[in-house]
Amino acid sequence: MLPAAAFQCRLILLILLMLCLGGCGTIPNAFELMHEHSLYRQPSEVVTDQGPLSINESEALIHNIETRSGTDHKLARQLTFERAVSGSPLVTGNKLTLLENGPNTYEAMFNAIETAEHNINLETYIFDADRMGDRFADALIAKQKQGVQVNVIYDGFGSLFSTDRMFERMRANGINVVVFDPLNPLATGFRWSPLHRDHRKVMIIDGRIAITGGINISAVYSRHIRGLKKPSTAAILQSWRDTDVQVEGPAVSEYQELFIANWLQQGGPQLNFADYFLALKNAGTEIVSVLGSVPEEFSSIYVTLISAIHNAEDNIYITDAYFAPGPQMIESLEAAARRGVDVRLLLPGRDNEPLIQPAARSNFTQLLEAGVRIYEWKGEMLHAKTATIDGVWSTVGSSNLDWWSIARNDEINTVVLSVRFGDQMNEMFISDLQNAREIKLAEWQQRSWFERLKESFAQFLEPML
Repeated sequence: MLPAAAFQCRLILLILLMLCLGGCGTIPNAFELMHEHSLYRQPSEVVTDQGPLSINESEALIHNIETRSGTDHKLARQLTFERAVSGSPLVTGNKLTLLENGPNTYEAMFNAIETAEHNINLETYIFDADRMGDRFADALIAKQKQGVQVNVIYDGFGSLFSTDRMFERMRANGINVVVFDPLNPLATGFRWSPLHRDHRKVMIIDGRIAITGGINISAVYSRHIRGLKKPSTAAILQSWRDTDVQVEGPAVSEYQELFIANWLQQGGPQLNFADYFLALKNAGTEIVSVLGSVPEEFSSIYVTLISAIHNAEDNIYITDAYFAPGPQMIESLEAAARRGVDVRLLLPGRDNEPLIQPAARSNFTQLLEAGVRIYEWKGEMLHAKTATIDGVWSTVGSSNLDWWSIARNDEINTVVLSVRFGDQMNEMFISDLQNAREIKLAEWQQRSWFERLKESFAQFLEPML
């Protein structure tokens, strides 16, 4: 999406929000929800390839995992709070592959498409009608012609500048294509909801492979990269930096359920559910919780992250594209840093939405004074949404730490409770810091009055960003 056009459309939506709907979405009270859930809520299920476990079986499994991990109490502590707060089952027996940047993710997606035998479900915020969009359309049409049913959901706002030609070509070849909440009220009737956006990015192959994270279908992720080979550092800095994860195993059914729910809610053609939910066997050893948020409910993604931050003992590494999280998150990060946790934030050095970066920077002074270390990406655009805590709790997803993601979007995040995966996340984060500039407090205090004015203005508008 073009930055200027995107910003103009966001302003139109904000005007609709203020004039027509009389208010804006609210961030949930995470502290209250954490307290309430930990006291009164039954723990979420632990699910294996054989189905849900009893409470005793779940506790025994967590104890065995803790013993094998060699992390003393840290993994068990995060497992316990994840079960109490998230509301989503912990699913065991999964294989995870961390995917850094567009070339790796797209290569994994095209490889998965090639293996499809029954169906492909693709849900994305942006499906650009560029060379990458056309390449995906060609691959999906080829599978449809082979008898594989392809179903696509794309967001009406996110893909506003994509031409109908590409989508009509897919429909003409038998692919089911659904627009999530079109901006044209005549296209939806009484269901028109222009501020409710589908920001999820997930592809599910035969109900057995899911690829999900922050990457849209767009050439911006490989603009300066030829082919799908491993790109150089210079090429990465000229393209959009993002992160996804490939999941295989019983947890894939969780992604499938979220896709089907949106498919039906948006009026997609009836599907034979038996074709989409297979009996899945263990594919690995990883524990996964799939969190899907919708505006009608509190954001379990946001509350779960704050819970994990509150229970951190060693380190908190967060990478976020649009950082305007509200006072609860800022307070949680400051408190963690003050109790000796190594808290680091990796944020964009430049942004494609003019108000987000000043809003993020309006929090820098108090974060830096509390001991939080802040880095800004040197490249074109940092679009990843990831976090890793104590090397045992990690998340990769579509949800940013801004009000739009937290209160108004459909989002999807994968939470992983694993030492092995946590090590990979930490390694990726430390590697990314080599291409970032650290913001120091003394330097930050010397910024101009004009920068401070922009920050104050953006902070005032933060609930609408």
